[in-house]
Amino acid sequence: MLRKILLPTMFVLLSWGFWVSPDFKMIVAGISIFLFGMLSLEDGFKSFTGGALEKILRNTTDKMWKSLLFGFTTCTLMQSSGLVSLITISFLGAGLIGLVEGIGIVFGANIGTTTGAWLIAGFGLKVHIAAYAMPMLTFGVLLIFQKSKSLKGIGYILTGLGFLLLGIHYMKEGFETISTHISLTDYAMEGFSGILVFALIGVIVTVIMQSSHATLLLLLTALSVHQVTYENALALTIGANLGSTITAVVGSLTSNVIGRRLALSDVLFKITAGSLFILFLYPIINLVDMISSISGIADDNYTLKLAVFHSLFNVSGVILMVPLINHLIRWITMIIPDKKISKIQPLYLNDAAAEFPDTAMEAVRNETLHIWNNAIDILSMAFGFKRDEALLASDLYKVAEAQKQFIAHDIDSIYVKNIRCLYEEVILFINKAGFSWEIEQSDDIHWLRKSNQNITNAINISILMQKNLATYAMSSNQEMKEAYTKIRVEITLLIRKLETIRLETDAEDTVFSLDYLNLLFEEHISDMNKWLAVCIKKESITAEMAASLMNDVSNTTNIYRNLVEMAEMLFVKHYHSMSDAERSIQLNEDDLNEIKEQMKNN
Repeated sequence: MLRKILLPTMFVLLSWGFWVSPDFKMIVAGISIFLFGMLSLEDGFKSFTGGALEKILRNTTDKMWKSLLFGFTTCTLMQSSGLVSLITISFLGAGLIGLVEGIGIVFGANIGTTTGAWLIAGFGLKVHIAAYAMPMLTFGVLLIFQKSKSLKGIGYILTGLGFLLLGIHYMKEGFETISTHISLTDYAMEGFSGILVFALIGVIVTVIMQSSHATLLLLLTALSVHQVTYENALALTIGANLGSTITAVVGSLTSNVIGRRLALSDVLFKITAGSLFILFLYPIINLVDMISSISGIADDNYTLKLAVFHSLFNVSGVILMVPLINHLIRWITMIIPDKKISKIQPLYLNDAAAEFPDTAMEAVRNETLHIWNNAIDILSMAFGFKRDEALLASDLYKVAEAQKQFIAHDIDSIYVKNIRCLYEEVILFINKAGFSWEIEQSDDIHWLRKSNQNITNAINISILMQKNLATYAMSSNQEMKEAYTKIRVEITLLIRKLETIRLETDAEDTVFSLDYLNLLFEEHISDMNKWLAVCIKKESITAEMAASLMNDVSNTTNIYRNLVEMAEMLFVKHYHSMSDAERSIQLNEDDLNEIKEQMKNN
């Protein structure tokens, strides 16, 4: 409801502003161009994700100082702490980094935002930067029209930088023109009430523009032409920092618990630093004056002094919070606790079924089928598909190609809730039966227990694959993306085929189908290994990528074998005691080799 009202209200207010003041148009146009430049810059850097950025992230965050340095560097390059936060949240959701590393990156990104203030205050407001913007826009647009993804990315970065500079130019021109007609300093507020009011304005403006950089730029340009008092500007800076948390908060809404904890850590960081700076603003102003004097900054150069204040805000906040990071994580965990897993209940295991060996055995078998049914959901999810897509989609490759992102789910928690708890109940039920099983039932129970183990093994292996799936399923390296798409589709098609086999009523058809699945998969693995050897030879994938892929081909093989073995024991009733006639229709080694030759010839 609020969103429906907000947009028309903004249109009305902007239209009124355009009507009242032509100079207002130039300021708003500058803000719009600047924000569009930030979007272009983000698009440019996003085009390089899926490769080098992820590799750097994984390899440079094992220590706090490395995490801080990574956050600082990436934010300095991207000039968007929001983008760095969103990328960090996505990696947390995929389990590629831990919460401590994520907090370090976000804290470092906060320090990185200060570089933008220094560039604008020290360079952007003193030269005719529109002259630098034009070549960037020209070359940037030229590169955007190229087919290469890397060239497009560089093009978007150059275009973004060009629009940033052009936006600064128009805002500066607008404020210089409006200063001849009206002085916003007439609305200045002094004292503690003024600090609170202007801090709140800073929060609101930043939330609306979704960028503390844009708010800071607007503030610096206004300050450079004396359209806002220095004291009010400092309060607006505090508010802009507080408002910048909105991007991480919104991005965390679709993340898991650890992603929301990261967003909360950023909020607590900004609130702590903001509260301290509001309470002790006047002593801090004296400290800024002292630092500025030592650094050779003139007493009346308020734009550079604002940059000093902004740096002091973020650096002191990090210095304050890093030693308390373990306490911070404990507080965050208390505020956002792990979700209590509501364990699913068994459908067939009850005291009545345990009365006799035959009914107990059948209850275990049906409960194992119940576990398999839950496993379909989890395995489909683990490999990036919905259940309906896994079982019904006519072309899974098209479904995979149409996906814009690989959604990383908390497979481990879902497994505990829907599989492991049922498996534990099966074991308890068997032990609780309270009598000696007959030989036949004892064998059946053994195979059913083994089927449960196969299902849990397959899911646990898929959990181990989640990091690489999150990294390479949407990789910018086309070979890796195709390879992981093939892995995802092959496992999902196996689930579909096994479910089809489960519904078959003829045991002979079931046995033959399972043997044929094994044959097809051997061919698939052979082709995958040949393709992998070619890619390594051509150097189209890195050694790290090759190692990850080889490991996951092995994992895929283990998942496949576990699921087929499960089906052999669970779907073919009394498989271990099949009659000679039933066994005779199983494919022997000669049969398999003969079919392989026929497949090669075809």
